[in-house]
Amino acid sequence: MTPSESGLDDATRVLVQLSAAIAASDETTIRDWLFQAARGVPPLHVEELLLQSYLFCGFPRALNATREWRRVSQRLAPAYDEAEDLSLAPEWRERGELTCAAVYDGMYEKLRLNVRDLHPALDAWMVVDGYGKVLARPGLDLPRRELCVVAACAAMGQDRQLHSHLRGALNVGVEPAALREAIDAIAGLIGADRVRSAQLLLARVLGK
Repeated sequence: MTPSESGLDDATRVLVQLSAAIAASDETTIRDWLFQAARGVPPLHVEELLLQSYLFCGFPRALNATREWRRVSQRLAPAYDEAEDLSLAPEWRERGELTCAAVYDGMYEKLRLNVRDLHPALDAWMVVDGYGKVLARPGLDLPRRELCVVAACAAMGQDRQLHSHLRGALNVGVEPAALREAIDAIAGLIGADRVRSAQLLLARVLGK
């Protein structure tokens, strides 16, 4: 179910809160939210959030959070994952281009040029690894992924990326009410100043 006009369902709210915790909290807090997630979030959704967290939070936080998830959930890692099959690289590029274009909509071509001007490797990694290999994986829908990205960016104070992904969430079908509720849901994790900054950015994106 896509986050709707009425806001977030309980499982999505916990997933968003877990994303903010992974991005900016200590291991005890992350463990607490993993326990919450184990009680009410589809396990595959948690696994996919953990995987995508390396894009926004770095490998150390992704590895530590996943280690805690294995302990909390008592779930074993899958025996195989498509990420191991390097022959899929052309498919990752194709679906990365499609997913990135969906998120950035009319700004997609400009984004690609701007990132390539920073470094061609960053452009390739963004499309193939970020959007193709990770964010286009089938285990979690794109609207929920974008809500989790919003939470992570807000938690880390990365306002430039937060602005982009607030727009991106709207572009892939997240309703404004769900975005407002997501920001409110992480208030206790990220503090008043960052919440206020996220709310102001959302108001700007919505033209209010």
